[in-house]
Amino acid sequence: MLTAFKNNKLLFSASLLYIFLNLILIYFDIYYGLAVPFIFLILWYALTDLKLTFLLTVFFTPLSLLISEFIPETPTDISVPSELLLIGLLLVFTLKILTGETIDKKILRHPVSIAVLINLFWILVTSITSSMPVVSFKFLLSRIWFVIPLYFMAAHFFKDKNFIKKFLWVYISAFVIVIFYTLYNHISTGLFIKKIAQGVMKPFYNDHTSYGAVLAMFVPVLFGWLFIKKRNAGFEIINIFLVILFLFAVTFSYSRAAWISIVAVLIIYIIIRLKINRYVLIFSGITVTLLFFLFQFQIIDSMKKNRQDSSSDLEKHVSSVTNIATDASNLERINRWNSAFKMFNEKPVFGFGPGTYMFQYAPYQMSYDRTIISTNFGDVGNAHSEYIGPLAESGMFGLLTFIAIVVTTIITGIKTYYKSRDKDTRILVISILAGLITYYIHAFLNNFLDTDKASVPFWGFTAAVVAIDLFHKSKKERLS
Repeated sequence: MLTAFKNNKLLFSASLLYIFLNLILIYFDIYYGLAVPFIFLILWYALTDLKLTFLLTVFFTPLSLLISEFIPETPTDISVPSELLLIGLLLVFTLKILTGETIDKKILRHPVSIAVLINLFWILVTSITSSMPVVSFKFLLSRIWFVIPLYFMAAHFFKDKNFIKKFLWVYISAFVIVIFYTLYNHISTGLFIKKIAQGVMKPFYNDHTSYGAVLAMFVPVLFGWLFIKKRNAGFEIINIFLVILFLFAVTFSYSRAAWISIVAVLIIYIIIRLKINRYVLIFSGITVTLLFFLFQFQIIDSMKKNRQDSSSDLEKHVSSVTNIATDASNLERINRWNSAFKMFNEKPVFGFGPGTYMFQYAPYQMSYDRTIISTNFGDVGNAHSEYIGPLAESGMFGLLTFIAIVVTTIITGIKTYYKSRDKDTRILVISILAGLITYYIHAFLNNFLDTDKASVPFWGFTAAVVAIDLFHKSKKERLS
């Protein structure tokens, strides 16, 4: 009784002290103190219920804002609260490892996990050799707080197949809020005009390309879910509505890369369903490549004759995809890629260092490559490719280690799809893999894995493919 009284007295005193200090801070227009109770609440849940904290992190990701929105001169621009929560999850995970808990060896030994670890190791190596070590180690740290919670921790949580469902629907639920916000801005400012479309999703997403990329990732997932048995008939109606909503949103994102990725993944899905012989596919791929090189000058000449710029007219906007004569967006990508290749030629083994491209590429721009939107500060995007960027920043091995993640994940997903005994599991794994493939395709034209918006679904989907392969393909389970 005496102990309880002392504890209550201590709590009461601490509360009064907090209120007193917070009143002083508010008097001086400092409001950060208001966040203290929420921070303690999050820390408490992080220590007592990791799964709930993980789901909260996923939910807040589409709704998080860059700290520069509040503090323009911040030295480190991270997304809050999602990245703060990811850092917290990383710290708790590290603490649990140090106190004797271990990761399931099945997860660690999986080919995808090995590829991920090799990629992280090479980022570490090239951070040490970097031309800007501080920038590179910041990049490495951010990659770690994405990969550890969203891949290794998630793969452990996904031993429960229903937790995969929770992960997907928690992100979708929050993303729907952003979609309605974006569509409202569209209607109120320009009625779906392309020029307006580039910024109507701000401040939640940087621009229409990152927004479109994430929309495209979830379109196959929502389509797949239409064919999974449901206990609740009302959920079927919600599912249909969400498919229509996401298709509408991705159409009026005016992200050509997102459109291309969805069409391409539909073709890939048909190939997988038809079980076309792999030797036929290899031969077809070689034939297409040879034809491209044989007729490359004619193809490029035809593209140069296309002068259709991006437009609010959807048909014209599609046509502008191959315009490398006047379309500033396409030409700037070529400028960034050419700069990256020149950087790679100078440092082919270790590169300039992870995260350094935007600070280093300016001298490698040629006057004939520059466009009306070219800059020397990398403030209008990065290398515009998830493949070419690592080539400049981490050398050939940086590119190969990322490709290894992509290839091992695709092989795992297709193998799991063919070997799964349960129909719902097959649908789940192929729809998640299709969502990932939209990003793999999109990644030729853009790079967003340094942001939480794309990293959460990217690494989460990858973890789901691995978890289904390891724990769910050989048994029948019902998604509740």
